[in-house]
Amino acid sequence: MQFPERFLDLPDYAFPRLRALLDPHPAGGDVIHMSIGEPKHPMPPFVAEVMAASLDGFGIYPANDGTAAHLAAIQGWLGRRYGVEVGADRLMVLNGTREGLFNAALALSPETKNGKRPVFLMPNPFYQVYAAAALAVGAEPVYVPATAETGFLPDYAALPAEVLDRVTIAYLCSPANPQGAIASRDRLAEMIRLAEAHDFRLFVDECYSEIWREAPPPGALEVSAGLGADPERVFVFHSLSKRSNLPGLRSGFVAGGPEGIRHIRKLRAFSGAPVPAPLQAVATAAWNDEAHVQASLALYHRKFELAERIFGNVPGYRTPEGGFFLWLPVEDGEAAALKLWTETGVRVVPGAYFSREVGGENPGHGYIRVALVAPQDDTRRGLERIHDCLYRKD
Repeated sequence: MQFPERFLDLPDYAFPRLRALLDPHPAGGDVIHMSIGEPKHPMPPFVAEVMAASLDGFGIYPANDGTAAHLAAIQGWLGRRYGVEVGADRLMVLNGTREGLFNAALALSPETKNGKRPVFLMPNPFYQVYAAAALAVGAEPVYVPATAETGFLPDYAALPAEVLDRVTIAYLCSPANPQGAIASRDRLAEMIRLAEAHDFRLFVDECYSEIWREAPPPGALEVSAGLGADPERVFVFHSLSKRSNLPGLRSGFVAGGPEGIRHIRKLRAFSGAPVPAPLQAVATAAWNDEAHVQASLALYHRKFELAERIFGNVPGYRTPEGGFFLWLPVEDGEAAALKLWTETGVRVVPGAYFSREVGGENPGHGYIRVALVAPQDDTRRGLERIHDCLYRKD
């Protein structure tokens, strides 16, 4: 029996690799999970009440595109957050951003461009679904370094014109996972102009947009509107997983041009799994409420302050601008993660598991990713163990 070979170029997902690295060894202390970006802050207080009042919605097939109330809530949030008006025909409700980041590529990337194999651009390190989407449509994934030298964001403009002219989709994550870098308005405008010059779409993953250190990150939709760019040029992806501490709700949305959204909706009608109506009711309430978002953000600010106090004197340490990960410099990420696990019981991910080796170099090799999602006391204990195990000089 034969199997398709198009995914053979895809590295194994980070967490099975982490289990293979750590699980054969006993933990060196009570376990503190700082590997998976699964928020542990309190859910919004209204979730149970809204869900209970909507249970009869499980008796009907869900609205594929999103209920009218759900879409209206998203429109209202986009207006309040970014000052943009987005019609319902420019929105599509998703089962979290991962689904959309993958399926939108299937719906919107042509099979060829200028008679050649298309290219997908993505930062390196990157969210693994970007590469999976490229390979699923037969595109060539091009991994562009997002290192300290580039401000931990990819410099797509530095690529040769012959590569840029083959690009159909370029992915960007802001705030970045794992480094926490935020694309400024000028950086977003530069990328949008580059997309216009070389005729490709920009897919902007903004699922960490509501977790920030100094100021709310700008959004690609508002920058695009300010430039007067074609609405079909930029597609943004948002989720309630991080914003509202609802990773199990599996609810998000994509916003873009009406023609692109029409194609995404058509694909979803055949192959997708619409969000159940009771979950859409919860999502509607979540997009309409900011109090729980601000309460959660205050908790993250305290964790950022903890990290600054504990790691402030570590060479190469930087507080992330957004998101809830620390991207800590080490000599060897795998060795550091294994040492932490066997000596302290703290579980983190080697940075190389989020990166791809290009030209003999993996930009994540010298880092570990640490998630600041646990309760504050656990976060403090975990960060102190990391510091004492990896950086303390007796």
